[in-house]
Amino acid sequence: MKRLALLLFVVLLITQPAWAGRAKVDAIAKDPYLSALVIDADTGKVLFADHPETTVYPASVLKMMNLLVILDLVDQGKVKLEDIVQVTPEASKIGGSQVYLDPKERFPVEDLLYALAVQSANDSAVALAIHVAGSKEGFVAMMNDKAAALGMKDTKFYSVHGLPPADGQKVDQTTANDLALLCRALIARPNALKYTGTKERPFRDGKFIMRNHNHLLGAVDGCDGFKTGYFEAGGFSIATTAKRGGVRIIAIVMGSKDRKIRDAKARELLSVGFAAVPPKPEAVKIAAATDPTPAQTTIAAAPVSSAAQEAAPEKESTALALGGWTSFLLGGTAGFLFFGMLSFFLVRKATTRKRGL
Repeated sequence: MKRLALLLFVVLLITQPAWAGRAKVDAIAKDPYLSALVIDADTGKVLFADHPETTVYPASVLKMMNLLVILDLVDQGKVKLEDIVQVTPEASKIGGSQVYLDPKERFPVEDLLYALAVQSANDSAVALAIHVAGSKEGFVAMMNDKAAALGMKDTKFYSVHGLPPADGQKVDQTTANDLALLCRALIARPNALKYTGTKERPFRDGKFIMRNHNHLLGAVDGCDGFKTGYFEAGGFSIATTAKRGGVRIIAIVMGSKDRKIRDAKARELLSVGFAAVPPKPEAVKIAAATDPTPAQTTIAAAPVSSAAQEAAPEKESTALALGGWTSFLLGGTAGFLFFGMLSFFLVRKATTRKRGL
C-alpha cells in the first residue's frame, strides 16, 4: 500500500498542472477579426476603423510597451544598452515563446531587447523587467504609467509578457485606438524600428536563431514593425507599420481566429492606408531620380514559406506552460498509467489472497 500511495502522489504531481493554475478568460476572438484600425502615422488621421474602441487582449503585442519603456530609460541615461542583465530563476521558468534563458547566463540589455522584439521571448521580458524595475510588478507599474501618459485610457496591463493570466490575476486589456497611440510613440524613436523590423537574428553566439513572428516583414514593401500576439481566447493580433514614398501607415488587426486571415487583413489595410495618402513630393522626386520605374503602390505578395512554417502558429500558442493539448495528453497518459498500475496491484492482491499466500 505504501508503494501504491507513493505512485498516486507522483501521478497527481504530474497531472495537476493540466487542470489548474490558469484563470478563466472569456474567448473574444472572431472571424475575420474583433477590431481593426488604420492611421497615418505622421498626422494620426484615421483612414479606416472597425470597432477600434472594442476591448481586446493584446497578448504579446503589449511587448511594444516593454520596448518603449526601456528605450525611454536609455534616452534618459538610466539604462545603457551594454548593461549586463543577470538572468534570474524566475525569468528562466516562464513558458511560451522564449530563448530558453538559464540562471547561469548574463546578456547585454540590447541582446534581450532583440529577443523581446524578434523572438517575442517571454523570458527576456521578465529578465529585463526585473533588471530595470527590481520586479515584474514594478515594471508593470511603469508600463501603466507610460500608458496613462500617452492617453491610453482604455488600457490596463497586468503582466510583462501578455500570457494568459494565472489564478487570481487579470488579463491584459487594451483597444486598437490605444495601441495606435503606442505605435506612434514607438515611431518617434527611430531606433525602435531596428528591433521590430529585424526578420532574423542569431542569439547566444549563433547557437539559437531568432525568427520574427511578423510574417509581413520581407513580404510587404516597406514593412519594418511592430509586433504580433496570440493566445487562444484573445486570438491572433498584430500592430504593424510600413513606409513608402515618404508616407508611413500603421495598421492594427486584433482578435482574429486565424493567423493567415490576420496577416491578409493587415496587408489589405496597409494597402488601404497608402491608397488614401499620396506620396510626399520630395519622396517622389528622389524616387524619380534614382529609379526609372514608377513608385510601387501595391502590396507585394507574401513569399512562399515552408509547409512547417505555414502549419505552425506563432510560438505564443504554447503560452500555457504544460497547458492546452500538451497538458491534456500528458495528464491523460499519466492517468491511464496510474489506473493501469492500480488495477494490476488490486488484481495481484486478490489473486494472492485466493492462493492463501
